[in-house]
Amino acid sequence: MPQIPLPSTTALRVLAALVEHGSASEAAKSVHLTQSAVSKQLRSLEEIAGMALFARTGRGLVPTEAGRIYVAQARIALGALETAAGRIAALRGSPNAIRLHVLPILGDRWLVPRLSLLAQARPELEVQFTTHGDTIEEADGVFRFGEGDWPGQQAEYLFGRNVALVGAPALLARMGGIATAEDVRRYTVLDHRHTPLRWSEFAEAQGLVEFTPAHMVHFGFYALVIRAAIGGQGLALVPRCLIGEELLTGRLVNPAGLGFHSRHGYWFTVPADRAPRPGLVAFRDWLLGEARTLGPEM
Repeated sequence: MPQIPLPSTTALRVLAALVEHGSASEAAKSVHLTQSAVSKQLRSLEEIAGMALFARTGRGLVPTEAGRIYVAQARIALGALETAAGRIAALRGSPNAIRLHVLPILGDRWLVPRLSLLAQARPELEVQFTTHGDTIEEADGVFRFGEGDWPGQQAEYLFGRNVALVGAPALLARMGGIATAEDVRRYTVLDHRHTPLRWSEFAEAQGLVEFTPAHMVHFGFYALVIRAAIGGQGLALVPRCLIGEELLTGRLVNPAGLGFHSRHGYWFTVPADRAPRPGLVAFRDWLLGEARTLGPEM
């Protein structure tokens, strides 16, 4: 099979710039080349493609169908190379730099409020968080929710298995309170669609048969479930580790101490086949120490 000639990364950058700016002179400025060098790169691309990639019009350079196909793939290739370069740079970067992927509710309610403690304990650490467009694989460590079994990952349990039934004091007063699990049937309950914590698990733990609440409202985010519970819109099932402040201040209460011990909780995972850098080891030690301060009941 004959080998197909491939363009250089410079040629691909030139192609993307030509599509964006529509002229060789403007493209040359954006990629820091001379106009003649840009024209040369374009000719080499068209020779490889075997057809024109741009049409010369009064409005400037307009990509042909072949040009549009080429530039779409060029952008994918350049993006992949940038990602690879970033990951390689991280490997040779500071041994104290770590990149984390954290679940939004856990970051908001537990991790971020403790970052000042981390800065005091380990000021040398450079902590960064992955963004929406990043993949989990790009992170050095990942916070996950589940039973602790993820292929290729070494998992350390943090907390989250202690799940409490909670509601606003005003709601409980209005509805006559809760003395036993049977009383929960009279209430509206708040449900998180995407968590494995289910009201059926609560009912099973409490020995309730054919548990059907008065009404169920579904949410897509845990933060909204907690906010709705504080607002008196219904009862919620929430890991105690996420609502310590609300329980302490009385904005939420745990009627009759009802709840259950779940199989699911929050874990910190690192790739099992990758030797952790010193910064990641230090962060993991600090993290596990902070998790233990919550006590074994968490």
